[in-house]
Amino acid sequence: MDHERLIFLHHCEGLTWKHIYTILKVDPELVETFSLSISAMMKTFGFTERMAERLYSHLNHKNSTYIMNHLKKNAICAVTIFHKDYPVRLKTIFDPPWVLYGKGDWSALKQDKMISVVGTRHPSKEGLLALKKVIHPLICDSWTVISGLALGIDTFSHELCIKNDSKTVAVLGSGLQRVYPRENSKLAEQITKQGLLLSEFPPTVPPKRWHFPIRNRIISGLSKATLVAEARTKSGSLITADQALEQGRDVFAIPGSILEECAAGTNFLIQNGAKLVMSAEDIQNEWL
Repeated sequence: MDHERLIFLHHCEGLTWKHIYTILKVDPELVETFSLSISAMMKTFGFTERMAERLYSHLNHKNSTYIMNHLKKNAICAVTIFHKDYPVRLKTIFDPPWVLYGKGDWSALKQDKMISVVGTRHPSKEGLLALKKVIHPLICDSWTVISGLALGIDTFSHELCIKNDSKTVAVLGSGLQRVYPRENSKLAEQITKQGLLLSEFPPTVPPKRWHFPIRNRIISGLSKATLVAEARTKSGSLITADQALEQGRDVFAIPGSILEECAAGTNFLIQNGAKLVMSAEDIQNEWL
């Protein structure tokens, strides 16, 4: 497999995971695709005329060398699913990203002790204290925390790692050069120096609402387990928990007050089989 060709292909706007799957199924070495006409693409891959035109234009009018140089210039590492550095755990999920773009310390993905942490953007003071009680000992024990750089629980988890000189991985719902939310731009820069900023979207892709639910499968897929701190009953955190279960991962939840709406989701998860967590040991014991 020519990794550079897949990275170049991956930069084509509008090309979905399924589109690339179809292309690789027909042309696994990506040899013939680059010489096909628009009509041939429609016939070979079953693409609509619009998609075939878009792909043809990208392959014939964009420059692979420019893209690779842009990545290098911005210290962004692009790793395809066929590369030896691609995270092993992520390969086991149903729809692993074809390409991952990372900025920072790639070794952060090679740790055994990794925990994904998700939760509300509007946590309570008690919720943050409970989360700190659970994950601070893990961080001090050299665990890598994975989260999504969102405000609230995500931000708190990343910052706790930064303050304690521990590795952390932030998975974005946008390209690495379009950090969202903007309030966390400084935090993102700190993470690149002490951990890894990660995305399946090419660097200049802006955030879009539908990016975040699919981003969540990476957060849960990178580790053995997902910890839900505080979450409402209808939230992205519960989507991540569902994806973790579908991926065969453990789901942990920190219980909260029945009077707090932001704890309703975590309590619901516990009611439905998530492992109740009150201390770091409750998670560490699962690794023994």
